[in-house]
Amino acid sequence: MQDSVTDIVSVSKKKKTSHAIQDRIEALVTGHYHDPFSILGRHREGRGDVVRVFYPDAQEVRLVVIKAKGEPVEKAMQRIDPRGVYSATIPQNARYRLRILWADHWQDTYDPYSFGVLLGDLDLHLFSEGRHQELDRVMGAHAMEVDGIAGVRFAVWAPNAKRVSVIGDFNIWDGRRHPMRLRHSAGIWELFIPDIQPGERYKYEIMSPNGTMQAAKADPYAQYAELPPATASVVTDPTEFSWHDKEWLASRAKRQNIHAPISIYEIHVPSWRHPTRGGHISWNELGDNLIPYIKELGFTHIELMPITEYPYSGSWGYQPLSMFAPTSRHGTAADFARFVDRCHQAQIGVIMDWVPAHFPADPHGLAHFDGTHLYEHADPQEGYHQDWHTLIYNFGRNEVRGFLICSALYWTRKFHIDGLRVDAVASMLYRDYSRKEGEWRPNIYGGRENLEAINFLHELSSVMRELFPDAMLIAEESTAWPGVTAAPETGGLGFRFKWNMGWMHDTLRYMQHDPLWRSYHANDLTFGMVYAFSERFILPLSHDEVVHGKGSLLSRMPGDDWQRHANLRSYFALMWAYPGKKLLFMGGELAQWEEWHYEGEIAWHRLNDPFGTGMHDTVAALNKLYVSLPALHADDYTYHGFQWVIADDVKNCVFAWVRYAPNAAPVLIVCNMTPVPRLEYRVGVPHGGYWYERLNTDAECYGGSNMGNAGGVMAEEFPAHGMGTSVVLTLPPLSVLYLSPVAS
Repeated sequence: MQDSVTDIVSVSKKKKTSHAIQDRIEALVTGHYHDPFSILGRHREGRGDVVRVFYPDAQEVRLVVIKAKGEPVEKAMQRIDPRGVYSATIPQNARYRLRILWADHWQDTYDPYSFGVLLGDLDLHLFSEGRHQELDRVMGAHAMEVDGIAGVRFAVWAPNAKRVSVIGDFNIWDGRRHPMRLRHSAGIWELFIPDIQPGERYKYEIMSPNGTMQAAKADPYAQYAELPPATASVVTDPTEFSWHDKEWLASRAKRQNIHAPISIYEIHVPSWRHPTRGGHISWNELGDNLIPYIKELGFTHIELMPITEYPYSGSWGYQPLSMFAPTSRHGTAADFARFVDRCHQAQIGVIMDWVPAHFPADPHGLAHFDGTHLYEHADPQEGYHQDWHTLIYNFGRNEVRGFLICSALYWTRKFHIDGLRVDAVASMLYRDYSRKEGEWRPNIYGGRENLEAINFLHELSSVMRELFPDAMLIAEESTAWPGVTAAPETGGLGFRFKWNMGWMHDTLRYMQHDPLWRSYHANDLTFGMVYAFSERFILPLSHDEVVHGKGSLLSRMPGDDWQRHANLRSYFALMWAYPGKKLLFMGGELAQWEEWHYEGEIAWHRLNDPFGTGMHDTVAALNKLYVSLPALHADDYTYHGFQWVIADDVKNCVFAWVRYAPNAAPVLIVCNMTPVPRLEYRVGVPHGGYWYERLNTDAECYGGSNMGNAGGVMAEEFPAHGMGTSVVLTLPPLSVLYLSPVAS
């Protein structure tokens, strides 16, 4: 009797188990099952194990059983569902692999659902806290071996998704075939797929919490992507690049401290020069052409407008979607690394624009990633940028902060980037940025400051300073926010440098005035010294000043052709002599007439014009003097490095100042901002002796009228401008002179 009861119970349990399995199989084959490892792979059943696999469209699936001793045994798997679910039993201690017969070939492979968990608990914990500093090695797609088997490990954060699958050419983009395992503690989905290799295209198919399908998503942590307008992510080659820049890295701290000469050439790579074959210039071609050009001009650094992968070329890269992938427009990640390596070997630093403020709403990107507002705020008053029609990162979420900080660390570590220029910092700092009353939400204290973004910038600068203290963090910040370059522990944001947007706007406005009226606008040239030492500034003449109908720098100068060029030469010389590091956007050195356009290229034909070559040579001379004369760079950020000599001769539009540096000769700068020569013009100097004319922007070799001071003048014991000695100069029209008591 007892045996009969036991048999009935056993049969009942088997029926319940069978029904449960059938329910799960139904959900699996229809693409709705969230836990594929509970049905697929290997499972204990009685004294043996059962293996289940799902291969729609397979003609046959065979199991190759590998026992501890003996030859492998091949057996056919039973099709337990006509839609492609197969099952077979094997001994508990046996290993196995699969043989699959497709329409025209056999495939030998391993079962993705035979592998255990892939990510460690510490990785998951640090990820959830936003403190993991090497997420690029954990998240995304990584070609590797697991248990001695080659394949690719995938990991993606989608905590609210009902189901996530890897799709690609390897599974005919069928989301039913490779559903992933959810690691609940971190909301990360993972899967190891054997036998696929670098170069494979892939995306994630994500089912939202309500069961609807998202547009297929590119990998947020992808390290390479298809050439736009294609949108798939690409598995990268894990081979580490072999670097040759030890000498540069060893000297980087000295080259990039606040006392060093830093002169930056800003470049939009696609429009710098077009290759003759058409398409985009490659990183290798750029290295061949740009590096000697930069050495010729004497810039110490280049700054790349964003090269993190971006879908829309018209955004110039400022709407990136792959924060870990160099754009495929110019070659592979290894090609980019080689370009940076070549720059370093040529003693050229590489800065890149980096955009953590916002991202585009393209359906294959981060927007509504797992069916919820994961990376962005749900509230459009916090999460939607009205000016750019983009989405704003939710800086209050640990995982989002960690994602962005690891992106910054990744470029600095993997590609040896020397500095990150952080774009649109002002839009991050203020909740009411570009919003009217009623269009923004105050912070918890009722203020307009974005406390979460401020905390993110504090954390970013602190981590960067800890791990890469010799790399530069540069803020593109256009407001009077205090302490942008002050240390976080003193309440600052922690940037090394900040763009001086106020100086740029003021001085450009001054230069655009006809010289006849400049005497009424002298404050535009002098006001910058009121706040020049409140931050550590870079003086930018950037791409933003030569687009959107503003015209080129040259076209904004007043006067006839000769005067326009003379004005621009003077403006550059004034900038190079003013306290602060320097940045010039490409094409400015050629005095191009045309406004910059991202689909064009800079005006190389100007090198065949005397005025164009004169401007090029003026910039080269300025950089040479800037590097060789410590007074022009070594004390940029204290009042000890600058002294006004003439700031009040507004009638004649003459300005003069002296730059100083410890244990170095001073440099006198004299500007005549009218087309009227000033003869026998007396200027006070800090000491006697002979003052060499180190630069004259009116020299014939630069395209000027060749007035000047015959190489220099002797100082006289005649007081002027509060100094005991002075020099009497000829001030050429629309010119700037540099004089120093040391010869070239």
